[in-house]
Amino acid sequence: MLLRTMKHMQPAVDPVSVLVDGRGLTVADVVAVARHGASVMLGDDARAAMERSAALVDGFVAGDTPVYGVTTGFGSLANTVIPADRTAELQVALVRSHATGMGATVEPEVVRALLLLRARSLSMGYSGARPELVELQLAFLNNAVTPVVREHGSLGASGDLAPLSHCALSLIGEGEVFTPDGGIEPTWSALARTGLHPVTLRAKEGLALINGTDGILGMLCLALHDMSQLARIADLTAAMSVEGLLGTDRAFAADLQALRPQVGQAVSARNITRLLAGSAIVASHREGDTRVQDAYSLRCTPQVHGAALDTMAHARTIAERELDAAIDNPMILHDGRVESCGNFHGAPVGFVCDFLAIAAAELCSIAERRTDRMLDKARSHGLPPFLSTDAGVNSGMMIAHYTQAAMAMEAKRFAVPASVESLPTSAMQEDHVSNGWAAARKLRRAVDNLRRVLAVELVCAAAAIDLRGPLQPAAGTGAALAVLRERVGGPGPDRWLSPDLRAAEQLLADGTVLSAVEQAIGTLEVM
Repeated sequence: MLLRTMKHMQPAVDPVSVLVDGRGLTVADVVAVARHGASVMLGDDARAAMERSAALVDGFVAGDTPVYGVTTGFGSLANTVIPADRTAELQVALVRSHATGMGATVEPEVVRALLLLRARSLSMGYSGARPELVELQLAFLNNAVTPVVREHGSLGASGDLAPLSHCALSLIGEGEVFTPDGGIEPTWSALARTGLHPVTLRAKEGLALINGTDGILGMLCLALHDMSQLARIADLTAAMSVEGLLGTDRAFAADLQALRPQVGQAVSARNITRLLAGSAIVASHREGDTRVQDAYSLRCTPQVHGAALDTMAHARTIAERELDAAIDNPMILHDGRVESCGNFHGAPVGFVCDFLAIAAAELCSIAERRTDRMLDKARSHGLPPFLSTDAGVNSGMMIAHYTQAAMAMEAKRFAVPASVESLPTSAMQEDHVSNGWAAARKLRRAVDNLRRVLAVELVCAAAAIDLRGPLQPAAGTGAALAVLRERVGGPGPDRWLSPDLRAAEQLLADGTVLSAVEQAIGTLEVM
């Protein structure tokens, strides 16, 4: 049975709950649980599948056949046979020794995604874990008990071993968790407060808890969600820059776009066309303008934004496949076979994390170029220098652009792929690693940078539109301008700009700007 949101089930169940029942978790489900606290529960089919798988493991322990991670050691110790009476001890030792994270704490939403996704994979019944483990993972989520995971430790080889081990450590009552106010406390304290009880691991269960790509995948899902919003915002800020620079909308016409049948390009062009529909600013120079064409940063916006959309669509396909995958090693097959495999290797998700970081960098790059044109008197078609009506004494948006340029350059550094890097570990047993965790970590930073770069373009383009008055912007761009002006003032004497830029960033992050625009002209497209 598919793992699905409960709103597709019987109406008596809480519509924001997510059912963990083997397969089919969506990106939206991950975001709902990880970021918005949606409740989760284990389905009956998954519970039965896990019980059957756990019974097979019990048989392996009672028998004489060596089974990796069940009756043997791990990694290069795979040929070391473990006596039956020490197999449970082996699992606890594994969790403790693999919880080696260092550095800053990982964001709670990432840890929550990691917990959910490991529970999802275990629920498929290929890992030999009892239902009690998943039930406690879900109880952690439902009671806001979030293990402390550290930044460094995962190579994305046997999955996210170190991060998942920190989560597993909390499941056995050890390690640390976040307090409700964001502090850190021992796990036993949180369990006592919430009335939860730690599990006692049995054979295979420690390994099953830590052998997955769940951290990489969780960060990929969160990034896909955020980039789907930021892609629409990028079309919006581009449209506002077109107005501010007295650009034309003719290059975005559907018949021109159809000559190059790239799907993302067509989507972006349609969005920009709708955002500029009815613009008095664009209409004001439709006739008699001596310019033959706009600069690339305006005219080629759909081509660049569209390429990012196509990249997002590919990454979503990979994420959705991974959300339907059983990730562990060895796999306990339903016919009783135990087979080693490499499903824990993070290459598929690591690659697309790097690919998305490239897309984010290009969205930053072209937005910075549009902003730069608005600030340059020689290229802005009548706007004052740096959008200041009293340039000289006042610097206007000059240094706001410096900030944007610094972030755009940082985004390019984040675009350097991590997934091509590898160092052998575990005495050469694990001689090729994905480095997918690192790819996902820098993707999160790339997404944050993109939001900030677009916030600067929003502030500058809004000022440019104001300076084109009394000509009025389009309904879509005008809605963005109006909601921005509730928090950020228009052109005038120099003032402390950092609060303005951060306010604009917050209006993008919380959806205020996009919501206002879509209320005015309808939902913008995204892939």
